[in-house]
Amino acid sequence: MQHKKLPERRSHSDTSRPPAVPAARRGEKRLRQASAKWSITAIADAVAAGLVCESARFDAEQAVYGLDSLDELALHPLIASALRDAGFGVYREQRYPADRRCRRVSEGERCDLVLTPAGRPLDAPEEPKTLFDPPDAVSLGDAFWLETKVVAQFTANGPNRRYSSLLLGDVRRDVAKLAKDPGIRHAGLGIVLFTAEQHVADHDLAAWQQRCDELELPVAAPEIRHARVSDRLGNEVCTVALFPIARTRIARP
Repeated sequence: MQHKKLPERRSHSDTSRPPAVPAARRGEKRLRQASAKWSITAIADAVAAGLVCESARFDAEQAVYGLDSLDELALHPLIASALRDAGFGVYREQRYPADRRCRRVSEGERCDLVLTPAGRPLDAPEEPKTLFDPPDAVSLGDAFWLETKVVAQFTANGPNRRYSSLLLGDVRRDVAKLAKDPGIRHAGLGIVLFTAEQHVADHDLAAWQQRCDELELPVAAPEIRHARVSDRLGNEVCTVALFPIARTRIARP
């Protein structure tokens, strides 16, 4: 069994990572101030630590396949559990604030995870108020809205031919969803990459952020964690990158 190391903590100040095109200073400052009540570092740490524990469990069970064999939907519960264990309130598949005007609950787009501080309940403003509503419910605007994407360089069928398109195409759509909703003030995009080597993840995340900047998407510098995983499919590194998102476009100087 391969021993697991604690996730390597890396922030946007780590000069060993290939530099991504930075957001404008004024816009990024506003973004950081707007999200000051939420710790991007704590969220990234929680997700990374949880995935390391799950990877170790696969190794202990001597499973044929590892964590990198799970698809996005299968990893969502593991990420939610990791955040819950870290003390966050976690609410899965929540309708976006702007879509709550729809009469039917089944209508509207949904966010993967919505977080509240200290396990507090999440408010549901579209529902009638009662005397039994929790007094400490967190408003939708004060919650943290988190979309997560999982992309593996290698799958059970070999090299992932959709790796680039999934990373550079599908993920950007989630940024747009979070940014355009006027009811969201705190948001982030979590990308989990499984790659053969760390430099592959670093390069691809930098290219992804540069592309977002070219499209004027409001993405700020990420918190990044790396951890080793057992090589079963060709992936040896699990990378968690959490990008803060603003509702409005980051202005250029």
